[in-house]
This record gives sequence, C-alpha cells and structure tokens, in this order.
Amino acid sequence: MPAVPDPSATVTEIDGRRLRLTHLDRVYYPETGWTKAAVLQYYLKAAPLLLPHLAGRPASFLRLPEGVAGERFWAKRVPPGAPDWLTTLEVEHRAETLRHVVVADLPTLLWAANLGALEIHVPQWRHDPEEHDRLIVDLDPGPGTTIVDCCTVALLARRELAADGLTAWPKTSGGKGLHLLVPLRPVPERAATDYARRLAARLRAHRPDLVVDRMDRSLRDGRVFVDWSQNSSAKTTAAPYSLRAGPTPAVSVPFTWTAVRNCRSPEDLRLTPEQVLARPRDPMAGLTDPGKAGELPG
Repeated sequence: MPAVPDPSATVTEIDGRRLRLTHLDRVYYPETGWTKAAVLQYYLKAAPLLLPHLAGRPASFLRLPEGVAGERFWAKRVPPGAPDWLTTLEVEHRAETLRHVVVADLPTLLWAANLGALEIHVPQWRHDPEEHDRLIVDLDPGPGTTIVDCCTVALLARRELAADGLTAWPKTSGGKGLHLLVPLRPVPERAATDYARRLAARLRAHRPDLVVDRMDRSLRDGRVFVDWSQNSSAKTTAAPYSLRAGPTPAVSVPFTWTAVRNCRSPEDLRLTPEQVLARPRDPMAGLTDPGKAGELPG
C-alpha cells in the first residue's frame, strides 16, 4: 500500500491517479497535534474497512480546511476543478439537482481528505433516494444519560428487530451516541421511515423511563432519544470508520454486540484512530453482505 508523502512532498500517485496533496504539516487537531498528513494516513489505512460502506452512496462531506478550530462547512456538490475520473451521482433534492461524489476508490477518498473533508456522511440508500436498502436506529443520549444508556436501548432494539426478522450492526456515532444499521431489501422511503417510527414507539412502550421518541427536547432529560427521522432520504449519517471533527481525533467505530452488552463506561466504546486500525477485523463486515438483507414486516 502506498504511503502518504512527507510534508515536503506535494504530488503522489495512488492506484494510477496523480494527486496533489497540500499543507500536509497543517495541524488539524490542536489538542493532540494531529496533522493533515495524519488524517490522510488514517484514511489510507482505513480504506479497506471504509470503502465497502460507501459503495454506491452519494457522499456529503463536512470540510474543515484549516482543521477543527477553523471554519467548517458542508459540501454536497462536486466542486469546480474536481478530477474527471471521480465517480458521481446526480441526486434530485427538493429545490435542485446536485451532482454528488461517490467515494468509490482509494484515490477519491484521499482526494476528499486532501480538501479537508474530515467527516464523510452517506444516506440510507444507494443510487435512488426512493429505494432504501438500510435502516438506521439513531440513539441520542439526553442530558443525564450516556452511551451506556444507549447500549441498554440498543439491546432492546436488537431484540425487537430480531422479532421482525431483521439483523442490526452497532457502531458509535463518534460522539456521544450509538447507531444501529440494518440491511434491507430495497423499500420506499416512506416504508423505512414508518417502520422506524413504529419501532421507536415500541421501544418507548417497553421502557418509558428511558426512551423518548418525540422531537421535543424538553422530554429528553434522563432519556435516550430514538431519532427515527434519520431514515428520511434527505438525511445522512457519519459512515462507519469516518473521522469526526471533535476536539480530538475520534472515529465512528463499529463494535460487536458483546462489546455493547459489556459496556459499563463511555470509555469502553471510545477508541483512537490508531486503536481502530489495530483491530484484526471489521465487526460490521456483514452489513454489506447482500445475503444479510432483511425484509420489513408488512
């Protein structure tokens, strides 16, 4: 595998594509001294884990060209001057049609990272926003709760999903929450959103002391919010293995259900990028197996 060049080098070749990498010694995470070169090196090494989760999905990037202490903005459209070898996808949004980048290979991943795209977000569909092939159960801890409480709700959600013939894979959000991803045989957006809303209501009925499924923030103290609205075609979620733009380098990390069950402290599910890369396998590899896709109950 090629290496990211040292700060004095600016041009490299990755899988036959020439890339001009700039400002490699710029500090992106001041608290730890992590540089842009370290970000590129992480994405280079994480590519075999990350790329299968991005395949065919239009990417939205959170760009921070000066690092986490500087300006940040969302980038959804292919920028001017982008290389002509990028894979792209035109997506009809409510007000306009945008041409998105699809992160289909390592050169595209490093091209995006070189633009300061620290975070890579994707929707729960590939190619067609009306055909969802994934369900997300987004667990957001309210004031007074932590990811430990999210794990309790996640285990309950896993049981409810299994009762409907669906299999879920857990990952951290890279922040305070937890995501469960469920592969589906393609269904319309409305069907995915309606099911997610019903599931959230079922979880609340089981644990009204711990779960809230309404958007009203005043209801979230001491409870975990199940954000079923993340299944809208317009919403995106940090991809598995994406970096997150917090004070220190963090990753949206897949975990085994054993790790979720044994979680007793937020630190139990908090790994550095180096620790993520040192693991022997991807606990979420099965998510991209077409044979694992389930069918929503009628």
